[in-house]
Amino acid sequence: MGSATNLADLDLFESGAPWTVFKGLRQQEPLHWSEEPAPNHGFWSLTRYHDIVSVLRDPATFTSERFTNLEEVDADQEEARRSLLETDGSRHRALRRLLQGQFTPAAVAHYETFLRGLTATTLDNAFAQGEFDFVRDVAADFPINVLARLLDVPATDNRQLIEWGNRMIGFDDPEHADILISDPDSERYRLVPFRSPAALEVFAYGDGLAKERRGKNGKDLVSVLVNGEMSDGIPLTERDFHTNFLLLVVAGNETTRHTITHTMINLINHPDQLARLQEDPDLIPWAVEEFLRFASPVYHFRRTATKDAEIHGKTVKKGEKVVTWFASGNRDEAIFENPDKFDVTRNPNEHMTFGRGGPHMCLGNALARIELRVMFEDLIGRIDSMEVTGPVDYLRSNFVHGIKRMPVKVNLR
Repeated sequence: MGSATNLADLDLFESGAPWTVFKGLRQQEPLHWSEEPAPNHGFWSLTRYHDIVSVLRDPATFTSERFTNLEEVDADQEEARRSLLETDGSRHRALRRLLQGQFTPAAVAHYETFLRGLTATTLDNAFAQGEFDFVRDVAADFPINVLARLLDVPATDNRQLIEWGNRMIGFDDPEHADILISDPDSERYRLVPFRSPAALEVFAYGDGLAKERRGKNGKDLVSVLVNGEMSDGIPLTERDFHTNFLLLVVAGNETTRHTITHTMINLINHPDQLARLQEDPDLIPWAVEEFLRFASPVYHFRRTATKDAEIHGKTVKKGEKVVTWFASGNRDEAIFENPDKFDVTRNPNEHMTFGRGGPHMCLGNALARIELRVMFEDLIGRIDSMEVTGPVDYLRSNFVHGIKRMPVKVNLR
């Protein structure tokens, strides 16, 4: 392990997470430098759980304000593209307060009846086929319907919402991206998130919804954004609305979808764990934590050093990127006994799939947990087994641990 390992190399992620690479870095080089092609300048990687937590909890030294993906952006891009994710301090707290009422455990509990009906319909339609693409027919279909409900938009818009998410999150994947982020032609879109033309379409869609709902008393997320009072007294600009609406469209779909798919693969590959949950369905609410740990749907988030910092005997210089690899932290031997074992009874399970403390803890974590619980309570109760019948296609990305296709055959009880 060492300089030969480059976590900027997307070939490492072609078949999913490079777990052995992460393990080697944790053991031999817990602060690791990766070179990047110009115009980027390279980044430091942290792969141990406690190091990641320390960085997440110290926004004064490791800021999100310089952006949280690997792309290095200038002041104009920061101004145009900043959302909740790329905001620290009082403004970040005000944005969270505006939205968090929709995502508390008490608030999302009201969706359970809706979620049970939605899950039943999704699984009825998929299982009736016998053989189907699990991503398209289950994992993608389910959370996008939840997002449509939160935004109060018709289900007929679901496929469009999924397509927009694919095109933006797939910025490194030739199958999904309109223009690869590495393509010089992407300069035309340098002022929009992910350098994706899809972002402009999402902005226009959001503007139409905002126009309908401004000045009314709706409780959906669009109404909250356009009519809500900011606790810091600084109103949302049109740019603020655009970037945060886009964040909701992406975050509300992508991560839950990939966690559902990874969890199904993990249950297929560990039939003893599936059998355990079938024998004792009361374990499922707790098993959700292992689903989340083992899936690690977001590989990393980046921070930027605001001053020189010493880590593991090396100097991280002011302005350098520091990448916190959540996926690696979720397999850290210092925290998790037998971390590469999928164990639905694992307790404790302080995974970092949603972050681990700090101001940027995932706002939607309670919603994701109830979605996963309801989906697998129904699914696990119906199936005798499921098998993968063809290649599992992974997203070409070192940002999202995503699966594009997974053909399966289901055997029902």
